[in-house]
Amino acid sequence: MDEYKILIIEDEKQMAMFLKMELNHEGYIAHVENNGIDGLKQIENGSYNLILLDLMLPGIDGIEICRRVRKFSDVPIIMITARGEISDKVKGLDTGADDYLTKPFAIEELLARIRAFKRRISTEKDSNELRSYDLIMNRVSRQVTRGNHIIELTKKEYDLLETLLINKNVVLSREQLIEAVWGYDYTGDTNVVDVFIRYVRSKIDDGFENKIITTVRGVGYVIKGDTHEIKEY
Repeated sequence: MDEYKILIIEDEKQMAMFLKMELNHEGYIAHVENNGIDGLKQIENGSYNLILLDLMLPGIDGIEICRRVRKFSDVPIIMITARGEISDKVKGLDTGADDYLTKPFAIEELLARIRAFKRRISTEKDSNELRSYDLIMNRVSRQVTRGNHIIELTKKEYDLLETLLINKNVVLSREQLIEAVWGYDYTGDTNVVDVFIRYVRSKIDDGFENKIITTVRGVGYVIKGDTHEIKEY
């Protein structure tokens, strides 16, 4: 296994040490911080592949840490908390968390989600630039352009467009897009995908002859490549 560093920010010391022990056993390099201030310093000064972030922390809470981290890093963040209310999940995901786990959870579920992040990152490393027609997404600068126009996207709009571009020629269902963009634990209406598709289309398709995003009625959405060979899974 390649070196994969995980930072655990958790104030329940017994829980933190259990997670560290299990992650080390799986071959990951895990480091623990028990308060928000030290955790944020570690993120700023260290180089981690994944952050496990408790919501309720002394010093700085998980929401504020997530908000600050998203100003300088796209490191994957899994929010871990005893809270299970929908409002807490939505707030965490909207602030920039990539996924959400509610205590108590099975360690096997956490490990499966970490493996999913690793697969996603492995795919993303294949290309720093994604294209469709004259639309270009630079994944280093996170800048999206079409023709000579710079397109301003919110984080969720960017993530949705990126997911479609990565899976070019593959029809993705609303459920697959929910899982990829909003996370496993999202329990809201899947119509949120349709809403955000409209947002993205208004920015990348309006005024252009070639339309980037195609609706496959009854299935989902797809971005076509040059071959227009459409697949479903």
